[in-house]
Parts: sequence; structure tokens; C-alpha cells
Amino acid sequence: MRLSVPTLLLALSLLACNSKEKKFNERSYQEQKISLAEKEKQSPKTFLRLSGDDHKNLWGKTVYKGIIKNTATISSYKEIRVKLLYFKQGKEVANHEEFFDKPIAPNDEFSFKAKYKTPSGTDSVAAYIMRAKAGE
Repeated sequence: MRLSVPTLLLALSLLACNSKEKKFNERSYQEQKISLAEKEKQSPKTFLRLSGDDHKNLWGKTVYKGIIKNTATISSYKEIRVKLLYFKQGKEVANHEEFFDKPIAPNDEFSFKAKYKTPSGTDSVAAYIMRAKAGE
């Protein structure tokens, strides 16, 4: 018995159309959403990214321009504290803290600029997020 290609394709398409359709489970979706929200609220620093660069201005101050990006999908964050460490030839010579009370919405970013008089010869700046609080 020899089957033709069109007959074989017709049989396969009928079998594929006969599969059960999966229904969207609203309850499971809500549980996962709550679980994700709890994760985001418990560890804000995991979902905040800090990037930036520094330069000296005409008055000799070190200027750090940074961007804080919220990568969370549900939670917003506020009361963000950033630590700036200033180095000269690999040794820390100064440090400053910046505090931002403005909330950062999910998948949003916040730009900032910090200017400080630092010791002569400061050649690099490191920055990191010390802490943040989850918003409402």
C-alpha cells in the first residue's frame, strides 16, 4: 500500500488540529506575578543598575554623571543611596554619598550629576548602590 504525499500531509494536519487547546490560567498568572513582586521588593539592589562616567571641570571639581536603571517589571524603587569612591593611583582618597528620594518606575531610569572637590591627582571614580526601598 502506497500513500501519496498529499494524503500523508492531510492526515498529519488533521492530527495536529485535533490537539487540545490550553486555556490561560488566570490564577496561576496572578500567583506568579505576586511571587515576582515579592522578589523585587525583597532585593531592590538586584534590579537596579548603575552606570556613569567622570571628568574634571574647569574649576577642578570631579563631576560624575550617572544613570540608575530600574530593571524590575513590577516594583518601583525610592530612597536610593549611592556611594562614590574616588581613587588616586589605586588608593581611595575620598568618598561621598548621594541620596535620591525620587521614585524610579519599573523599566525606567534616573539621571544624576554629582560634583565634588577631590584631592589633587584623583584619577578614577567607582560608584555603587548602597541601598534602596521598594515603592508602592
